[in-house]
Amino acid sequence: MNDTKKKAWQSEGVKTSGTPTLEELTQTPGFPSEEFLYAGPVAFIECVEKIPCNPCETACPRGAITIGDNITELPMLDAGKCTGCGLCLPSCPGLAIYVKDYTFEQDRASIIFPFEYLPLPKKGDIVEMVDRFGETLCEGEILMVNTSSRNDQTSLIKAAFDKRHFIGVVSMKRLVT
Repeated sequence: MNDTKKKAWQSEGVKTSGTPTLEELTQTPGFPSEEFLYAGPVAFIECVEKIPCNPCETACPRGAITIGDNITELPMLDAGKCTGCGLCLPSCPGLAIYVKDYTFEQDRASIIFPFEYLPLPKKGDIVEMVDRFGETLCEGEILMVNTSSRNDQTSLIKAAFDKRHFIGVVSMKRLVT
């Protein structure tokens, strides 16, 4: 990403660039608080616009995600109830939820994210981990590819990556066939 694009993203956010800034995300009720951010597996909900949607709420067996009767409200994450199970990931039609675990290993964090592109990676593959713009941040190792039918045609990928990129990593670069 060039410096001009990065500065625009950092200052203008979702209304101008289409991508929320980290500041916008941390101010939403779906972003884990500092208390839970580095404490273990937790969902990150990058939903910043009020639209009629609530499948994440109904998918969560622990009640960690609430929207309420007005389904145009932003999802609220109770990170204290979230176990990082990932059942909410394939339910989100906007692919706006992922689970990160800073405590995965001493030098590596992990992420589970929805992935709807082909080809799929394979366990053990080394891939490029990317930020919200698709810019490469670091390498990651694929730990799991879940293509269960209960995921409604959405594959879930688990990868481990360098902890120094914990906040920035949200997915992997598409594989070229």
